[in-house]
Amino acid sequence: MAGGAGKYRHLSRKSSHRQALLRNLVTSLFENESITTTWAKAKETQRLADKLITLGKKNTEASRRRALEIFYKPHQIVPKLFGELRERYATRPGGYTRVLRIEPRNQFEFYKKPRGDKSPRDPKPVDQAESAILELVDGPKDVRFAMTARAVARQREKGLQTPNQLTMLNVGKVTRFRKDGVEELEDAIKELSIKKEHGRGNEVER
Repeated sequence: MAGGAGKYRHLSRKSSHRQALLRNLVTSLFENESITTTWAKAKETQRLADKLITLGKKNTEASRRRALEIFYKPHQIVPKLFGELRERYATRPGGYTRVLRIEPRNQFEFYKKPRGDKSPRDPKPVDQAESAILELVDGPKDVRFAMTARAVARQREKGLQTPNQLTMLNVGKVTRFRKDGVEELEDAIKELSIKKEHGRGNEVER
């Protein structure tokens, strides 16, 4: 597209409403470390989130003022951005967030009934926008980290002490910039194994 029209998604909103939406989403992301929204909103929020983490790593008065202007809960989120998150991503050159496609949460909506009609409403399929999970990487809710731990645990149960090539690639990705990443991954694998053994024990008791 010519000009600046293709630089960002308008999200079917005027500028002020779009900015308010993104501020709300990025505040929720930094507060909860993971949010579920539409694919388009996730990609636009990702751009803003990465810029904010870059501001946090700069750790200047100007960057703090800019962050205060963006977050809806600045006194709660700004200390986290310039403290915990700045330390987490100190050695990471980029890629602070990840967007994962998922199935739409609601596949159906209900037909509206006339006022006073108390009969059950029938569901109908809806054309819902593509959904996605937006998360901060290397955090407690890192989906790829959890999936990699499960993959390694399953392969070890099958007697494969050395994971396959794809799993080894993912191990490198999730541990490379994570503080004590290898140790944390091993702890997650052991925890999964303990839960599985505990589940088997309960089945035997029954």
